[in-house]
Amino acid sequence: MNLYQRLLNETCEQRDYLLSAPIIERCFRGEIAIADYVAFLTQAYHHVKHTVPLLMAVGARLPEQKEWLREAVAEYIEEEIGHQEWVLNDIEACGFDKEAARNSTPNFATELMVSYAYDLVNRVNPLGFFGMVHVLEGTSIAMADNAAKSIQTTLGLPKQAFSYLTSHGALDIEHVQFFQDLMAKITCLDEQDVIVDSAKKFYVLYGDIFRTLNSAPSYPKAA
Repeated sequence: MNLYQRLLNETCEQRDYLLSAPIIERCFRGEIAIADYVAFLTQAYHHVKHTVPLLMAVGARLPEQKEWLREAVAEYIEEEIGHQEWVLNDIEACGFDKEAARNSTPNFATELMVSYAYDLVNRVNPLGFFGMVHVLEGTSIAMADNAAKSIQTTLGLPKQAFSYLTSHGALDIEHVQFFQDLMAKITCLDEQDVIVDSAKKFYVLYGDIFRTLNSAPSYPKAA
């Protein structure tokens, strides 16, 4: 069994934990407030801004025999630069102060996921970061486009308020295919185990972000 199939098969329990978060279920029932969406975007900003620094750390720590993977990481970096600004622009399109969001403090669950990602890359094994990639991009494919449509229908927000979600929906289909091709080249069972284990943990960590969202942003609407 290749690594990507292992990721799908062996993380079912943890994936269900994420997808059963109450705010996700409410979203698809049309029971969501604008404050919920802005709270989600705020926490997204606080982890998305670390994507490029984390990828840089992964690239720096990969051994010479993984040069093919370092080149792939460089491609990821090029595609991910600036995505945190998309999130802030969505917050502004919702009528909230994006600079206040930028300067806000991340929730503990968000801080914990980001901290674990850095620790995994720097202390354990940089390959573990690909477990996080699987969780974030795989979740995007499963939810992003449908969530954007549901939220827009419920709240009547402009299309400009959904650049982050929509870009991480259909667009990530290409990313996932790229990811599958990369994972097919990782045949060492020990290396596969590192990535599968990290994916399980990131599903729980990401799920906890959704489960602990504060639906009242601690910063004001834009003037």
